[in-house]
Amino acid sequence: MKILLIEDEKRMAKAVSQLLSEEGYEVDCYREGVSGGQALNSGIYDAAVIDVMLPGKDGFSVVREARRNGIVTPLMLLTAKSDVSDKVVGLDSGADDYMTKPFLVEEFMARVRALCRRGLKSVDGLMKVGDLMLNVGTGVLSCTSSQQEIRLGEKEFHIMQCFMANPGRIISKDQLALKVWGYDNEAEYNNVEVYMSFTRKKMKFLNTMTKIKTVRGMGYMLEGVADGN
Repeated sequence: MKILLIEDEKRMAKAVSQLLSEEGYEVDCYREGVSGGQALNSGIYDAAVIDVMLPGKDGFSVVREARRNGIVTPLMLLTAKSDVSDKVVGLDSGADDYMTKPFLVEEFMARVRALCRRGLKSVDGLMKVGDLMLNVGTGVLSCTSSQQEIRLGEKEFHIMQCFMANPGRIISKDQLALKVWGYDNEAEYNNVEVYMSFTRKKMKFLNTMTKIKTVRGMGYMLEGVADGN
């Protein structure tokens, strides 16, 4: 899973990045609010940990802007401020969690895991959109209307997971390339269409009413039709 960290204090940023990386998360770290906010608004992250006191733009503003832009990424504010009023402002700005420094590593990681589970929009390990269900533990995609199922390859799984976490939202090729391959690489970017074709063929095999539509000049969007409608 891909996590965004926005933290300006060098030692703290390094320590938190290392913690997350050791737990198997892919981490992108930004040191100020403007560029960090732009990264958050890309919509490619599964969760974000954001310091409140940032140069350029504070964490509260970063969160508010993301929510205004329709970003549903689970967000945790991380700060030395412990006043209840600051926590209220943080949560009211759109953050899902608020943690003060210093913190216990075990508690921090537990909260990150909770954020990521929230972002999956899954129940008992199943992500559901329309008549499609994705088992995030096995990588099996199934259709409730046709009673068919098929196992996805690694890249197809990450593509489908991205769409099912953002139903009805346009996802660009750039966002998919960064989400699935983890970095901006022209060769991988060109593979987006190839793996989109693979994914659509497996959806066609399932005979699902849920479709990935191409939005000309913008990207792709998953539209679900519930079973029985």
